[in-house]
Amino acid sequence: MADIIRIQMMDTFAIYINERRIDLLVNKSRKGASLIQLLLSHRGKSVPNNRILTTLWQEDKSSNPENALKTLVSRLRTLLNQISPELGSCLVADRGAYHWELLPGMTVDLYEIDRVLAGLNEENLTLAAQEALFAELLALYAGDLLQNSERNEWAVVEAATLHEQFLKAMYAYIELLKGKEDYNEVICVCRRVLEVDNFDDRLHIELMKALIRVNRTSEALQQYKHVVELDYRYLGVQPSKELQEFYKQIVTSGKTLELNLEAIRTELQEDDGKRDAYVCEYAVFKEIYNLQMRNVGRMGTSMFLAIMMVRPYDGQVMDSIRQNSIMNGLLQILAQNLRKGDIITRFAPSMFAMMLPTVNYATGHMVMERIKKIFYRQYPNSNIMIDYRVGPLDSNLEEMSEIKKEMSKPDN
Repeated sequence: MADIIRIQMMDTFAIYINERRIDLLVNKSRKGASLIQLLLSHRGKSVPNNRILTTLWQEDKSSNPENALKTLVSRLRTLLNQISPELGSCLVADRGAYHWELLPGMTVDLYEIDRVLAGLNEENLTLAAQEALFAELLALYAGDLLQNSERNEWAVVEAATLHEQFLKAMYAYIELLKGKEDYNEVICVCRRVLEVDNFDDRLHIELMKALIRVNRTSEALQQYKHVVELDYRYLGVQPSKELQEFYKQIVTSGKTLELNLEAIRTELQEDDGKRDAYVCEYAVFKEIYNLQMRNVGRMGTSMFLAIMMVRPYDGQVMDSIRQNSIMNGLLQILAQNLRKGDIITRFAPSMFAMMLPTVNYATGHMVMERIKKIFYRQYPNSNIMIDYRVGPLDSNLEEMSEIKKEMSKPDN
């Protein structure tokens, strides 16, 4: 009985014989594995020798690369036959080229994905047929093409194209499921696709919407916090405006914004013994800021805005783990040492913004200096500098971005 051979190209390269993964090829001949990947990506078409040599020997200084290729092919066929009889015959020599020829029953996930994508482009598909193809594509797409394999620079363009086609199909799949009001399946699909692309805001929003529809609001809130952390840690940016707007929907779950702010007020007052300042997400901070601006203009009251930023003494960029450890420590100090009515948010990866309703210039600077002293006392070996600015509320919160730029410049 012939072996059942399955080749994986998505996420990583692997050969399965009767559903058992065989690592002999990758372990013994990494260049041979790269040659097979290159040939498979051409889907049965011949690949000229000069293309193979340019791809596989671009960093090697072989005195006779053509002979090196012949030797590689000979040894590779022998190794493939050790994995499964006749497997070496898949590596076919043409005139000045090579191609990969599938054995009967052999499958390649890349080719299966091609088939599914072509099927989705057919006209007059029933919803049931579309759903079946979408589900098959989701199962096949283990990750981007060869993203965890070596010597795969040549695959970057095709990987990006496939990634875009996959996401487009998954968006359509989600819309189909929403039309059926199958929100539990939407949740499953979104979470699976986010394993492939964890920075896609549309997927995060669709996931949170579906969680709200099935009354899992707390999970939606956790998902939002996860997205914010991703943006801070890996991209160094605030969450998108769409995500910030959606945060209100998560918190209110259908209530009005006024009720949301009332809930925040109630939360601040529900524990009279709690002395910490109020720490909130940026979206909530921005709403409170704008409400305070109305009061400042209408009632003639004053409120001050403070920002505090950390940076290393040596001017080098901090790695995300160290940065988050420092920022978490500083946040704890801020929350415990500012007043209960003060409001704090993480405005940027290395910056906090604060609203201080009961200070002026002098007391504001005193408060910030006291925070610095406490931090340096608790973290004497942090090797960072803390900068801050204090000033009255401005009508445009976005101007803090200009202050952020100024503070990021090295000292003279």
